[in-house]
Amino acid sequence: MFAMGFLGSILWYSVLFIFMVAVATAGIFLGKTLRAKKDAKDALAADSDHKPETNQ
Repeated sequence: MFAMGFLGSILWYSVLFIFMVAVATAGIFLGKTLRAKKDAKDALAADSDHKPETNQ
């Protein structure tokens, strides 16, 4: 009896661990993607601020 409960517990915590790793990995990739988009947007805005005016 003890072995079944023990193995079931190990299986449950293994599944829980894999789920938590998957959520953390998804968060890391989502954060990197959002940061890259923000950096590109900021770089584009900074580039357009430094262009000289040609309409005189």
